[in-house]
Amino acid sequence: MTWEPHIFKDLHQIPREEHVFPGTPLCAGCGGLESLRLASKVLGSNVVYVNAAGCFTNLAAFPFTPLDASWLYTTMGSAPAGAQGVRDALDVLIAKGRLPKEEDVKVVVLGGDGSTYDMALSSTSGAITRKLDFYYFCYDNEAYGNTGVQLSPATPYGARTATSPCAVRHPAGTMQEKKDIFEIWRAHKPPYIATVSPRYPLDLEEKFARAAQYSGPKLFLAFAACPTGWLFDPAYTPDVAKLAVECGIWPLKEAINGEVVHTYLPKRQPVEHYLKLQGRFRHLFEPTVQTDAIAHIQERVNTYWRDVT
Repeated sequence: MTWEPHIFKDLHQIPREEHVFPGTPLCAGCGGLESLRLASKVLGSNVVYVNAAGCFTNLAAFPFTPLDASWLYTTMGSAPAGAQGVRDALDVLIAKGRLPKEEDVKVVVLGGDGSTYDMALSSTSGAITRKLDFYYFCYDNEAYGNTGVQLSPATPYGARTATSPCAVRHPAGTMQEKKDIFEIWRAHKPPYIATVSPRYPLDLEEKFARAAQYSGPKLFLAFAACPTGWLFDPAYTPDVAKLAVECGIWPLKEAINGEVVHTYLPKRQPVEHYLKLQGRFRHLFEPTVQTDAIAHIQERVNTYWRDVT
């Protein structure tokens, strides 16, 4: 099936209004923040953000926040449960006539991959099963970024983290494969799931606009290039994010009621172009090139796209 945008076909159509303002204490070059800024242009300001402990906790260091929306802070494992409480409270107020329907707000969970893939997976599963009407925004930087860049279920094969270093017994570093949270979510049959990248802003804006048509769980995986954890100069954040898609490592896709459509088909550059930009993969190239490990990563990408095309 061919995917066509219905709303955002030109950069000039992206709303100019800002809802995430400059001056945050997040790391320079944070790809997750860039995705949130773009998403907020569609979500607007009538939002309650329910934030799982993680990197984005720094977005609301009391008493300052760069957001023009409301904010609720939770533990890493309970953000979807917090969202349930907020949504239920809003629905009760509306039903009792104490809150006009036109003053209703969107409920948006913010979670990193540590929370999303791991600690809050049970809570998220329950929220999807209960058909909670909320947005889930995961900024995926492939590690427990705010506590020292430890291994998470989202860490890909071959990456080096604080708890999966390259060593004599494991020269490639991380030996696990990244968990496929997209398919885990899809198995729950929510109305809308998508992957997004800030380097493809029209694709991102279109997906958030399309998701608004559906009542129930609306889940997003946002590619979050992380200069601090991935060991590259913040100036290269756009290049890393772009190559993740162009090398086929981060597929752009959506699933509406379980039917998956890829929204962009890259020509697929060699994965080496992506890996070489990041210090977390430097051991695959220095002091000697680990051809088997690089070939393994490339074959995993090739296998994915063979199944797609």
